[in-house]
Amino acid sequence: MVIVGVRFKPAGKIYYFDPTGISLSLEDGVIVETARGMEYGTVVIAPRTVKDGDVVQPLKPIIRKATAKDLRQVERNKEREAKAFDICLEKIAKHKLPMKLIDVDYTFDMGKIIFFFTADGRIDFRELVRDLASVFRTRIELRQIGLRDEAKMIGGIGCCGRPLCCATFLGDFKPVSIRMAKSQGMSLNPTKISGICGRLMCCLRYENSLYTSGELKCAGCQQKEGQQKPPAVGKKVMTDDGVGTVLRIHMKDHTVKVQLDTGHSVNVAWSDVAELDHDD
Repeated sequence: MVIVGVRFKPAGKIYYFDPTGISLSLEDGVIVETARGMEYGTVVIAPRTVKDGDVVQPLKPIIRKATAKDLRQVERNKEREAKAFDICLEKIAKHKLPMKLIDVDYTFDMGKIIFFFTADGRIDFRELVRDLASVFRTRIELRQIGLRDEAKMIGGIGCCGRPLCCATFLGDFKPVSIRMAKSQGMSLNPTKISGICGRLMCCLRYENSLYTSGELKCAGCQQKEGQQKPPAVGKKVMTDDGVGTVLRIHMKDHTVKVQLDTGHSVNVAWSDVAELDHDD
């Protein structure tokens, strides 16, 4: 079957739709029907053929390619969202609710307006919803989100000096654990391994498989069958400079940091070290 991939946010999740014979290209705007109502999205995966079992069926159809009128509607909705944000802030202050408004999102057909917020616990916002409904006269949804989602929506600059991964290309959040930082020999200082959201950095996943599997999987440096694997951290090894203990493994340059019994530390190619048995 033929599918097309559509995103509704710049770094949002990709959803598959049936192009229904419409000629589409990358970056084309499209109008589709979703569970929330009519929505405007952008084509990020051009029409392609896939096996029936690779997608969840039935696929909803692309209604039409976005027209100039549709694009003007999108711009008007953005203006309405900015006004709705200010109104909601006033209502939150009026009801003295302990919540932080993050974003506002109108559906394309204005059939629904969604307010995203963060809070430390559960919030009774029934009176707030009534107030908002009397102003906007459409379906109102208040959706509580987590700290990672807040960072994704707001964006920012990470400790690496680059825009946040979640706000630029990560469609979904995947589990990140402290074990990943340990296996890569990183400092376990929370300020050094946490993102601006306060949670563990998503990028801890990127090279984790190199360290946990002991095999290089990056392009151009694939380990050949039978090639020596690095000694484990904590192993006693023999080097040209003497006996020592492995402190850290540098997977990309095939070296290990060894703390010698003499007190000094050296970086040695792991092909130049020999593991010692406990009896040695």
